[in-house]
Amino acid sequence: MNRNVLSRRVLAGVALAALALTGCSNNAENDTAAEGGEKLSGQVKVDGSSTVAPLSEAAATFYKEGGQSGVNVSVATSGTGGGFEKFCKGETDVSDASRPIKDKEKAACEAAGIKYKELIVANDALTVVVSKDNTWADCLTVDQLKKIWEPNSKVSNWNQVDPKFPNEPLKLFGAGTDSGTFDYFTAEINGEEGASRTDYTASENDNVTVQGVSGTKGGLGYFGFTYFEENADKLKALKVDGGAGCVEPSLKTAQDNTYKPLSRPLFIYVSDAAVKKPQVADFVTFYIERIDDIVKEAKYVPLTEQQKATLKTEFDALKAAA
Repeated sequence: MNRNVLSRRVLAGVALAALALTGCSNNAENDTAAEGGEKLSGQVKVDGSSTVAPLSEAAATFYKEGGQSGVNVSVATSGTGGGFEKFCKGETDVSDASRPIKDKEKAACEAAGIKYKELIVANDALTVVVSKDNTWADCLTVDQLKKIWEPNSKVSNWNQVDPKFPNEPLKLFGAGTDSGTFDYFTAEINGEEGASRTDYTASENDNVTVQGVSGTKGGLGYFGFTYFEENADKLKALKVDGGAGCVEPSLKTAQDNTYKPLSRPLFIYVSDAAVKKPQVADFVTFYIERIDDIVKEAKYVPLTEQQKATLKTEFDALKAAA
């Protein structure tokens, strides 16, 4: 993610957020949930998915502006897998994830005695993008995407995807293998998590994909919907046909699940040990209470009312058990 772009976006929303937070700051219980409304200090360590990072960064910015300037919330992007590795060693408090935790990661947490809750904080539409100079492709089927991305694929020209397409070299960009986006895309498109051709430009930094695809006439890549929204001036999003016709990625199609098979939930994981820290409990409480504004600011797909109710219930259960 281009941090400068995100920072500008978050700062642009601070005035609005500050107005919304004025009522909360007048009520100490809402402004600082922990320690009876006292000012807090200390660290909150967040790491993991670069896709989820804009949400946690917006939450951290709003939290600080809301009055908790003594709490340092750091948000790193080691990828979903890298984040879980640190989380299950007890090195972080919150793990951003663009896929559910794997069995082997669960086992690592269990071996370390770390209990946690999985919390859905937003929805996303994983988006397939091409250059603005691509005038021939508007929609690809799942079968065509698989033909392009499956292991050992030799497809290197757009006319190999569809004979109607021009003789234009196909250059691929996408998520690195430690990314939850990579796991999700390969599972849904190739039928097996982690199964993918390897001769493409892979990066945990989605801005590399943005630059690569936008600068290559025959480029194609994939990443979270928010990155397309940030770069819609230089990229084109393709519709995807999952079997019921071509559907474009959007807030509506992700939330109503008609954008198949590439719509997905996004998560944060919070450990029982972390929630015992007043500053962590307060930050995550704030995150949940302000989730609509945070999701809107980060330009993701909002939670449904049912998802929001589940989010609060799950975190309350974690706090009660800690």
